[in-house]
Amino acid sequence: MSDWPEGVPQRLYGRRRGHKLRPRQDRLLEETLPRWRFTDTVFAQGRPLWLEVGFGGGEHTLALLSQHPDTAIIASEVYETGICSLLTEIVPEGAEAVAPPPPRLRLWNEDARELLLALPPGSLERMYLMFPDPWPKARHAKRRFVHPEMLGVVAAALKPGAEWRIASDDPTYQAWVREVFAGQSLFDGDAPAETRPEGWPATRYEAKALAAGRKPLYWVFRRG
Repeated sequence: MSDWPEGVPQRLYGRRRGHKLRPRQDRLLEETLPRWRFTDTVFAQGRPLWLEVGFGGGEHTLALLSQHPDTAIIASEVYETGICSLLTEIVPEGAEAVAPPPPRLRLWNEDARELLLALPPGSLERMYLMFPDPWPKARHAKRRFVHPEMLGVVAAALKPGAEWRIASDDPTYQAWVREVFAGQSLFDGDAPAETRPEGWPATRYEAKALAAGRKPLYWVFRRG
C-alpha cells in the first residue's frame, strides 16, 4: 500500500453502527459480507470498473448496476445498517450463507481511502461521492473526503479521462469543493449542475435535501 497522504487523518470518522441489528442483518454481515468483499480487480473481467464511496442505503449502487450492465462496481460503505440495506435487496431470505456475490459487484466495508491507496494505478473509470458527510465545522475540514491531499490519491486510481462525480446539498461542502478544486491541476471540470443531470440515479439523501428546501449541486471532474 502507498504511503498515507500527509495531512489526512488516518482515523476514520463516522458511525459504523446505529441501532441494534436484527437477526437477519447480523447474518448478512457475518455470513454474506465476507464472501462479497472486494479483494482484487479480477472480478471485473475487463469491464469498466467504477467505485462508489459511501453508498448509504445502496439504492444508487443498485441503480447503476441495473442501468450499466457492462460495468463492474466496488461499493464502499462502513455504516452497517446501510450495508444491510443493500444486501437485503439482493440476498434471498435464508440464503445468507450461500448466496454468491453478483458477478459485477463487490463490497468494501472499510475506509475507502485505504482502498484507493491499494488499487493498481489507473484501475477506475468512474468514481462517485454522493452527498458525503459535510463535517460543516471548520475545525473538522480535514475529515472531509474531498481534501487537497486526497486529490493525488484519487487521481492515481483513475484512468486518464475518468470521471469523479460529486453531489452535495450542504452549502459549506459546496464551497469547500469549489475551493479545493480551484487550486489543483489534476482534474478538469465545469461549473456544477443545479439539477440532477440525466443518467444520475436518485438517492434518498437527495430526496431529503429537496424536501427540506436545500439545493444540491452536481459536479463532474475529469482526470487530466
